[in-house]
Amino acid sequence: MNQPKRILIFNVNWIGDVLFSTAVIRNVRRRFPKSFIACVVPSRCYPVLKGNPHLDEIIIFDEKDRHENVFSKFSFVRSLKARNFDLALLLHGSLTRALICRLAGIPERVGYNTKNRGFLLTKKIPVPARDSLHRIDYYLNIIEQAGIKPEDRYLEIFFDEADEKFSDGFLAKLGVKKDDFLIGANAGGNWFPKRWPPEHWAKLADDLIIRLGAKVIFTGSQQDLALAKKIAGMMKEKPLFAAGALTLKQSAALFKRLDVFICGDTGPLHIANAVGTKKILAIFGPTDPAVTAPFPLKNVVLFQKDVGCKIPCYVVDCKDNRCMKAVTPEEVFDKINN
Repeated sequence: MNQPKRILIFNVNWIGDVLFSTAVIRNVRRRFPKSFIACVVPSRCYPVLKGNPHLDEIIIFDEKDRHENVFSKFSFVRSLKARNFDLALLLHGSLTRALICRLAGIPERVGYNTKNRGFLLTKKIPVPARDSLHRIDYYLNIIEQAGIKPEDRYLEIFFDEADEKFSDGFLAKLGVKKDDFLIGANAGGNWFPKRWPPEHWAKLADDLIIRLGAKVIFTGSQQDLALAKKIAGMMKEKPLFAAGALTLKQSAALFKRLDVFICGDTGPLHIANAVGTKKILAIFGPTDPAVTAPFPLKNVVLFQKDVGCKIPCYVVDCKDNRCMKAVTPEEVFDKINN
C-alpha cells in the first residue's frame, strides 16, 4: 500500500467494540507515522477515543440522532469530502457508511463485503464465518488484508490527571481510604440476558463486605443506577454508588484503583482490562468468551456454565436467563482471593 497522506477509520458503534478497535488505530499509526489519521464514532463512544495519541481528529457520526435524515447525511458527506481523505478503513459493516465514503470521494475504501456493499469498496474483504474470530482479530484482519501487518493485539484507553484527581476525590467523599480493599461491581449490561441476577449480586456483595471487610462500589452509567439501588435494597449491608456519577474517563481512573472488578460481558469490563485493574471476574452467559472476552486474559477469571443452550445465543428477549443464574455467588466469592 502506498503512503496515504490522510486516513479515515470509520469505527463501530459500541463502547466495547471501539475499545477493541484501538488495536487497529495503534497499528495503523505505527505503519503510517506521518499520516493524518481521523476516526469516526458515534458521540456515545467519543470518550473512549478522546486523548488517544494515535489520532489527529475524532469525527462524530450519529446515524440515529443528528445525522438521522438524508439532508444531515449529505452534509456529513460534504464535511468528509472537504477533508480530502486518501484511504478509508471501514470497521463498521454497514452499506450506509461505505456509500458515505464513496460519495465523499475517498479513492481507496477497504472493508468487509457485508450488506452486498462490495461495489462501493475498492478492496472488498471476505467476511469471516460468524463468531470465528475474537472481535479484536475481526478488526485487525481488515487492516492485515489491506497490507498493514499488525504487530500487537491489546486495547488502550487514556485518561488524564484531572480524571484521576476527580475519581480519587469522589472516593474520598464516600469514605474510601487508600488501604481499603475496594471492589467494583458493574451489574448493568446492554441487553438483559447478559445481566447476572440482582439476588446474586446482593448475596455476593453482602459476603464481600461481611466476610472480607471489603468496600463494594456499584459502577456504571446513569441508567444502571436504578438497578444498583434495587440490588442494595436486597442487601443487609450498605454498598457505595458510582453509577451515573462519573464520566467514562473518570470511571476508567476508578477502575485502575480497584483491587477487584466484577462484571458481565459489557463495555466497562473491557475498560477495566485496558487500564490494568488488578483482578477482574467476568461473568459470561449467552455470549462466547472466544469472541468477546477481555484481551489479554492474564488478570481475568472467566465464569460460564454449560446449561445446554447453544453459545453464543442471541435471543435478546430470553425470559429464563438460566445461563447467568447458573453462576453462583459462592463460586465468584471463592475466586476473589484465589
